[in-house]
Amino acid sequence: MDGNNAMGSTANSASVPARSSCGVETLGGHLARRLVQIGVKDVFSVPGDFNLTLLDHLIAEPELNLIGCCNELNAGYAADGYARSKGVGACVVTFTVGGLSVLNAIAGAYSENLPVICIVGGPNSNDYGTNRILHHTIGLPDFSQELRCFQTVTCTQAVVNNLDDAHELIDTAISTALKESKPAYISIGCNLPGIPHPTFAREPVPFYLAPKVSNQLGLEAAVEAAAEFLNKSVKPVIVGGPKVRVAKAQKAFVELADACGYPMAVMPSGKGLVPEHHPSFIGTYWGAVSSSFCGEIVESADAYVFVGPIFNDYSSVGYSLLIKKEKLIVVEPNRVTIGNGPSFGWVFMTDFLSALAKKLKKNSTALENHHRIYVPPGVALKREKDELLRVNILFKHIQEMLSGSTAVIAETGDSWFNCQKLHLPENCGFEFQMQYGSIGWSVGATLGYAQAAKDKRIIACIGDGSFQVTAQDISTMIRCAQKSIIFLINNGGYTIEVEIHDGPYNVIKNWDYTGLVNAIHNGEGKCWTAKVKTEEDLTEAIATATTTHKDSLCFIEVFVHKDDTSKELLEWGSRVSAANSRPPNPQ
Repeated sequence: MDGNNAMGSTANSASVPARSSCGVETLGGHLARRLVQIGVKDVFSVPGDFNLTLLDHLIAEPELNLIGCCNELNAGYAADGYARSKGVGACVVTFTVGGLSVLNAIAGAYSENLPVICIVGGPNSNDYGTNRILHHTIGLPDFSQELRCFQTVTCTQAVVNNLDDAHELIDTAISTALKESKPAYISIGCNLPGIPHPTFAREPVPFYLAPKVSNQLGLEAAVEAAAEFLNKSVKPVIVGGPKVRVAKAQKAFVELADACGYPMAVMPSGKGLVPEHHPSFIGTYWGAVSSSFCGEIVESADAYVFVGPIFNDYSSVGYSLLIKKEKLIVVEPNRVTIGNGPSFGWVFMTDFLSALAKKLKKNSTALENHHRIYVPPGVALKREKDELLRVNILFKHIQEMLSGSTAVIAETGDSWFNCQKLHLPENCGFEFQMQYGSIGWSVGATLGYAQAAKDKRIIACIGDGSFQVTAQDISTMIRCAQKSIIFLINNGGYTIEVEIHDGPYNVIKNWDYTGLVNAIHNGEGKCWTAKVKTEEDLTEAIATATTTHKDSLCFIEVFVHKDDTSKELLEWGSRVSAANSRPPNPQ
């Protein structure tokens, strides 16, 4: 187990259960081994009386590291961030009070298509059906409230209160989460984890998930129809979306781009999934707030292939995209739809992209058009002496920090727009939560992603309003000896909401953020903080964070004017506001 985890090491010496000596494993031991087998090395948890015995068994697994979080919401966000790097994450909470607290994070993971195994320590198996009232419930003898809440935000649910079917329930839940790339809910009776059962082999047979194979006739028909559609177009483009991750189709997407020569853009929620160092890459397609010259090329195309898109009110800038359905090919993880015409089911994205790459004629017309009209971004205006740091200057310096050994986490807010403009070097990670957009997500996600991607230094851009929601787990980052760099952007409120609809509720109480982090640090572990008000302060802080304190968690509080926002947020906010304020349709 990782020595960074103080909670785990204390419990290890006090109450770790012995392995069964009768040739079979316990329920808790089986679950722990299963998590290790699917790639989970770290489990994010909050202890509660219903899950304590289960936590003992997870700690007893030498390849599993138990990380105690400050609250269940952050444990769920951490499992979300971990899954973005590792492909799967896990968290463990207690019954109802813990389950309903983590629910928001699990809903976010569901919206982002992340397989997070949410494990809950449930009531004693003898209490089911007894009409007893338990603590941690709403005072009714019905234990199903938590389960019913999770049914809408997980792809499968397993309530384990009988050892005879526990093996089947656990394995089915985990495999379903992996196959569907959605969270799973598993409730384990609090009296069951330490009991051996013949169905639990000491070393469980490894999972084998049968590969999904396209309907061959459907695949051939889809490729034929798409190739005919695209080969007769004059200036086609391809655009990558967030579901490229679900389909594990990054390589197939690049294979298609290499073969066809079309310009390649990315939807905002797909940033990080498409290689920005590729010669055909032209930027982020986000309607009216696209990268310069990218939106014009995409919307003027006579054919566009959107691979794994999600068209919602945010990604469509208040439903204002100038995309025509008759020119559109949509490639979903398991379906292809061509214009107003045919749709082909059970055709998987990787199979389709690879096969289509072999059928397309090379056509670089739109890419050449982009090269002709493109003008490089301008240089920020010279600042006045002692002028408060401007946001565009901040992100100019963040751009210079990026490399293949970094990853960017962008919090909901203006960081969405500023981080979209960062050009990602090869192998530089990028994550944000666009579909669900839960403020505060990035603190837990930074914790989880950094724990999973130990070969990268995380650069997190977090607004002050979002940070106030989930600040506590800076503590867990320090305990885990993480070395992320957090830029806390202090502009005094919920800036993204100001640009949608302003009001006094968007102004927050200012904190001494570095003082708070110093108090959390409390002299234990490696943590360094700095306050930044000018560009000179910023360059000095970045130099210190990347040299003297390169092995520390670095927290840099950046003071900016409350109205200093990206131009993209101003445009986006007005369009989303218009979409939100549409009057009711006539009855």
